Amino acid sequence: MLEITWALTHFGYIALFFLLAVGIIGLPIPDETIMIFVGSLTVEGPFGYIHAFVVCLAGSMTGMTISYIVGRRVGKPLLDRYGKRVKLTPARVERAERWFRRFGPWAIVFGYFIPGFRHLTCYLSGIARMNWSLYFIAAGTGALIWVFTFLTIGHLVGVHWEAAVHWIHTKGTLYLLGLAAMLLIVGSLVFVLIRRRVRPKQTP
Repeated sequence: MLEITWALTHFGYIALFFLLAVGIIGLPIPDETIMIFVGSLTVEGPFGYIHAFVVCLAGSMTGMTISYIVGRRVGKPLLDRYGKRVKLTPARVERAERWFRRFGPWAIVFGYFIPGFRHLTCYLSGIARMNWSLYFIAAGTGALIWVFTFLTIGHLVGVHWEAAVHWIHTKGTLYLLGLAAMLLIVGSLVFVLIRRRVRPKQTP
């Protein structure tokens, strides 16, 4: 983590973008820890919350897009051959495949919050040749909720960000999944209400 904090301190948003992108691709980068740390720096540090949010979202979507393309072009042999090098073991791949077959696009949305799964769902989506538009919507929705959750946690806890990271890694996964579901429901309701309000009234 010392190298990561050094990179963030010296290269700012550029480092944040690339760290999130390669973390999604599968390199051992502590994505949530980075976002919580950066969120804590948006209180009185060098990062602005809105700018950090946009950069985190762009980085994660870049990683998800690259992984989808690789999965679609190369397929499962890539995971079988090189997965172990980035902690994508055959057992983890098999569990992710079952989850993906059962829940489809929802596996992409909520897979962000399950350690190890977000790295797989993007590859599996490409391997399964999921429709690009559907994949982009699911990946974008999940990324919005994921980035908002962890960046906001860091912003709220401030200097206590390390305690927040410890709690999440030991007890917080189920709570965060519940929070993600709640945010998705609330966001959907708000979208529907706004759409109804702006829909032009039909003339009799």
